[in-house]
Amino acid sequence: MEKIPYHIAIIPDGNRRWARSKGLPPYEGHREGAKRVHEIAEMGFERGVQYITVWGASADNLKKRSKTEVSFLIKLFEKELKEILNSETLRKNEIRMRVLGKGKEIAKSKILSKLIDDAEHDTAHFHKGNLTILFGYDGREEMIEAFQKGITSHISKPNYESIKELLWTKDLPSVDFVIRTGGEPHWSSGFMMWHTTDSQFYFTETFWPAFGKKEFEKALHEFTKRGHRLGA
Repeated sequence: MEKIPYHIAIIPDGNRRWARSKGLPPYEGHREGAKRVHEIAEMGFERGVQYITVWGASADNLKKRSKTEVSFLIKLFEKELKEILNSETLRKNEIRMRVLGKGKEIAKSKILSKLIDDAEHDTAHFHKGNLTILFGYDGREEMIEAFQKGITSHISKPNYESIKELLWTKDLPSVDFVIRTGGEPHWSSGFMMWHTTDSQFYFTETFWPAFGKKEFEKALHEFTKRGHRLGA
């Protein structure tokens, strides 16, 4: 029987570099990258993956890039959320949607906040699959905030589970397989550090907008060949 990851986390790097390689403005890379999220998520759930988590934008993406690019990212995410709210595929397959991170606070968009709340509310009762978008996410900020909560809540005997309960991502299970596109095999901003302690990592040169179903199939095949040693 084929081994399928229970939880896949994706770092979709290379949108802007893909656009530059095509002689296009950066926002076209983000637009094309958004299409891959739909495509890869649908394929993943069809193959039996239960949780798919996609890093949609880091906190730095929303704070440090040009106002034009940030505005486009926010508008694009609003558009994607509207599509999700009207998605027959999402409802038919009973996929729960979550958005985690500081995106709402950073963006300060009432429209975005409402769309996020509506998407989470309307899919809260679904349990056959779980799609999580990390928006305005930084793993270091998540961990710092968790420890601040831990100090004020006076946890006497901290352990893995008690600390996990303080995280933004506390409702997500451990990540089995991390896919990073874009040809730069490194970690960023402490990405889901508490959930990836025993993950398998997959790095590819392919930019995210070009990471289609064949590339995803290749990644899944690589996962089936690996053992999960849990640090042993």
